[in-house]
Amino acid sequence: MTAHRPKLINRADLPPDCREAAAILNQDCFCRTVDHAALQRAFEWEGFSYQELLASRPHLFADTRVYVAQTHLDFMAGLIKAIGRVVALPAWQKRVLAYAPENARCFEPKAAGAFLGFDFHLGDDGPRLIEINTNAGGGMLVARLLGAQQACCPSFDAACATRHGVEESFAAMFFEEWRLERGNTPLNCIAIVDESPEEQFLSPEFELFRQLFEAHGIATRVLSPSELEFDGQFLRHDGQVIDLVYNRLTDFALEEPGNAALQAAYLAGAVVLTPHPRAHALYADKRNLVALSDDAWLAAIGVSAADRQLIKLGVPATSEVTPENAVSFWATRKQWFFKPCAGYGSKGAYRGDKVTKRVFDEIAQGGFIAQALVPPSERHLLVDGVEHRLKLDLRNYVYRDAVQLVSARLYQGQTTNFRTRGGGFAAVFPVGCR
Repeated sequence: MTAHRPKLINRADLPPDCREAAAILNQDCFCRTVDHAALQRAFEWEGFSYQELLASRPHLFADTRVYVAQTHLDFMAGLIKAIGRVVALPAWQKRVLAYAPENARCFEPKAAGAFLGFDFHLGDDGPRLIEINTNAGGGMLVARLLGAQQACCPSFDAACATRHGVEESFAAMFFEEWRLERGNTPLNCIAIVDESPEEQFLSPEFELFRQLFEAHGIATRVLSPSELEFDGQFLRHDGQVIDLVYNRLTDFALEEPGNAALQAAYLAGAVVLTPHPRAHALYADKRNLVALSDDAWLAAIGVSAADRQLIKLGVPATSEVTPENAVSFWATRKQWFFKPCAGYGSKGAYRGDKVTKRVFDEIAQGGFIAQALVPPSERHLLVDGVEHRLKLDLRNYVYRDAVQLVSARLYQGQTTNFRTRGGGFAAVFPVGCR
């Protein structure tokens, strides 16, 4: 890593291919594009300190933006729609629900499930889907970050979604979830639920969501699931009826004892829960990636040739690790990334070239998938005047197969971690082809 003077880039100097142009900008544009005074204003509310936010989470936001070719953004959006069409097929649902928790099989809510997250690496041949998550976090934080971007290199800037437009699309998503379940019945109270919410790393966005919902006239509470009570008719908190729960729990099947009241109310149809166990089973179980990368099976269940081509291009080869095939995976481990089937984020995930024999012996017992390794692309930036190369991934926030927002996360190490100097969430700016 070397000291570096920022280079100013002119649009006219960029190649006409937007993929090449975006790569050049990510490598050579060292502009600090975040206006921290504007970001501070975006996070000010009564009793909240922006300085305390930065002190407790110093690597939450990167100071620079990430450039992504419009071609790649379009490809990700198209792949997401194709996967949505596959998930809607009865044969897909039969396969993935066979290994899903009971509450995902026995109860089919009308709500679609808020905040799917489709995470991608930009490989040499374009975006590759790394995983799908329910209750993807960070959307509101990135929306505020979008509103704090300032001009970059001469003659070059790019349009992106506005903060308020993104936030209103998020609000509309929850109102649509309510409408799907309850029609025109008034929505009076929302609970944002997570285990010990005040201790969660992304807890500031719980407050942002509370503000958003209350600006629309809906009472909102942030609480732990153990604070809820179900009386057989209504889900309540301190006597207040909870109409809708925005579920941030990582106990996707609601199996923990503290989630008993929430699960009972959900299965009784007494509360609208979003996202819910069935959405996780249909989209986010890591074993689903095995099915997505099985082209012969997709053809047999009626997936179109066009959709299969998109999926083949965008979904890395994935297999389930078993005691029977473990020897082969160990021998070729540098080609694979190992993830727990029931995991989320990067917990318990290992790059094959970093995994020890002791850890792999545990993986070999089962409960893991092996995904073909797709190294992430990089964003070059300056930290204290020294050039650093940070890895990046792209998160698509999705509702009903439509992309609402794309953000980037910058990091060093095996996986995203929010512990890297200069790293964190970054705004994504599209680069169009000329």
